[in-house]
Amino acid sequence: MTGSHSNGSSHRPTPRSGHGGTGQPSDEHTSLLAGDGSYATRHINSSNAITGEQSHPHHHHLDANASDLLLARTTSASGASALTPELLESTMLRGRQFLHSSAKRPLLSPAPEEGNADVVVDEESTSSTTTASLSSREFLIDTDPVLFRIIFGGVLLVYFIANFDGTIMASSHPVITSYFHSSNQASWLSTAFLLTSTAVQPVVGRLSDTIGRKPPYLFAMAVFTLATVWCALAGSMMSFIIARAVCGLGAGGMVSMGSILISDMVNIDPMRWEDVSIGGIVWVANVSPLPPLAHRRRGTYQSFINITYGLAAASGAALGGLMADTLGWRWEFGVQVFPLAGCFALTAWTLPLDLGLYVERETFVEAVKAFDWTGTILLTSSTTFLILGLHPRTLEAMYYHANTQTGSHPFIIASLVIFAVLFPACLYAESRAQRPIMPLELLRSSPRANLVFANFIACFLLNAILFNVPLYFQAVLLTTATTSGLRLIVPVGVAATVGTLTGFLITRTQRLKWPLTLGATAYVAGTVSLAALGRGWPWWAYLLVLVPSAVGQGFQFPGTFMAVLRASAQAEQAVVTGTLMLWRALGNVMGVAGSSLILQNALLRRLHEYVASDGTPEGDEAKRRLIAKVRESVEAVAALEDEVVREQVVRSYEAALRLTFVCCIGLAVANMALLLPVKLPRLGTRKQ
Repeated sequence: MTGSHSNGSSHRPTPRSGHGGTGQPSDEHTSLLAGDGSYATRHINSSNAITGEQSHPHHHHLDANASDLLLARTTSASGASALTPELLESTMLRGRQFLHSSAKRPLLSPAPEEGNADVVVDEESTSSTTTASLSSREFLIDTDPVLFRIIFGGVLLVYFIANFDGTIMASSHPVITSYFHSSNQASWLSTAFLLTSTAVQPVVGRLSDTIGRKPPYLFAMAVFTLATVWCALAGSMMSFIIARAVCGLGAGGMVSMGSILISDMVNIDPMRWEDVSIGGIVWVANVSPLPPLAHRRRGTYQSFINITYGLAAASGAALGGLMADTLGWRWEFGVQVFPLAGCFALTAWTLPLDLGLYVERETFVEAVKAFDWTGTILLTSSTTFLILGLHPRTLEAMYYHANTQTGSHPFIIASLVIFAVLFPACLYAESRAQRPIMPLELLRSSPRANLVFANFIACFLLNAILFNVPLYFQAVLLTTATTSGLRLIVPVGVAATVGTLTGFLITRTQRLKWPLTLGATAYVAGTVSLAALGRGWPWWAYLLVLVPSAVGQGFQFPGTFMAVLRASAQAEQAVVTGTLMLWRALGNVMGVAGSSLILQNALLRRLHEYVASDGTPEGDEAKRRLIAKVRESVEAVAALEDEVVREQVVRSYEAALRLTFVCCIGLAVANMALLLPVKLPRLGTRKQ
């Protein structure tokens, strides 16, 4: 290959041996524009044009994606790798391009296949595109920084509203149920929301792979907005419960699609392109590393999400009761409507229609025909019955039966039996589906299976700890509910802080294994320290003992999420995110239900063992009533006037809770066993 820049002659890169052409074999150090193998000595400027020549007389034009691959290499070969992050950001808006393709391709598409035509680049666009092509690799969407920030800000606002909604419900549902004189139905408020939000998450992920991200995201936002209006206007408890179920559909879709959108727009690591096909020949180019922090920001954006969650939770906790007492509980939902409407309009205006399409766009009818309806029905049904059978609110609704009889309530048994039948059927259907909503490959092969199941165990442990630690404070240390709640501020704050820092540190170090190792180790230390809890400790020791498990949570949740995204292809981000969130939701449910099952069975045995009776029928009946009373209400323990009996009950709770925390140690060890063998490459080493 010969030619000079001064005369504007065309240049061709050296072909890879075995792919056509003659000359020296190429390797990863071969410069795209250096036929003699020299490294980065030739440049492209606005006076040059790159033209590919074939035997046929006419030229096919390379599409924009292929031109980016080519121009990215020429830029790095010409010394543009010295661009600073600020310059990359300012040049992300593409220059005017005169690149054509014979058919419209999705916005986010794989590299072109062999056989694509030669490159025809207009000389006016060469310079601007050469600079912009590098910066566009950080944000996979072809947009400028301002527009990206608008889209990302809208996603954060949607996250804030969804989490704010859940937090104010937790603090104000007694006011709402009392308004409708239906306090006995309070359990269904959270159950209905959890049922629908859990079931919809894997569904919207797979659906968005077919029709794009924008339609399901807007639909979920519209559903949540209308359901929020319904909640504000509900005239009966039944109407309000149904509205909360519809809210769950919208919230689950919004949260799941929000994570998917960020994964679409922000690449998890730099793209180091090795090959590009030009005229049926695979050309090899040396690609210099991109500037520090130019492409390694996915962890940073995950930290922004963690910050948003923390602010939303704090705002909901602080304003929920205040708004209910001053403005009325209906305005807790009314104030959400206008921001939601603004987010809807902003998203409809800014979000590209073909974002997330890695296959040819299908019509609605084609998408309906190809959709995995069998897997969807079986998965949603099985998870619904599992939640109905295990969710603590359902167990509380059936609590009288559990306190008065030795067996479980028939509804719980029936729900678990139905789940045991439907879930294996779901796995069978997914193994045969062409586009499964929960690919079994995610649950069978390392490292993704390890990460998904470790994430499930971490959620189990988190909720088991948050559920049982307040019980220890109230039933064993005899503190008030307010005091025990205030003590939980420490672990919540620690987890939020560590989670936020983890995202930034992943961005800084480009390593994914260290947060998994530290998180798993901290979880083991945290459960061991909880199992060693005893009475008579100083107040600060009870706060300190909550820190290790909170640190484990802060490290592991963003770590597993980032790692499973890194271990998956870009086209799999949606279904991987949906599957991960599904198992996370199941861990939330089973953590409370499973630990409660262990606690209640152990507590019943210890109460019968420790609480004394005089052996008379009257004494046995008094003992039975006492046991039922202290199991039903923790506040009844501190209210016991007989100090001897109270000590017996406290010992029973202490022993039962210690057994529960010991079981958590076993799960924490299993969590560590799943994560330690996982091998994850550094960010920036994946070949796209």
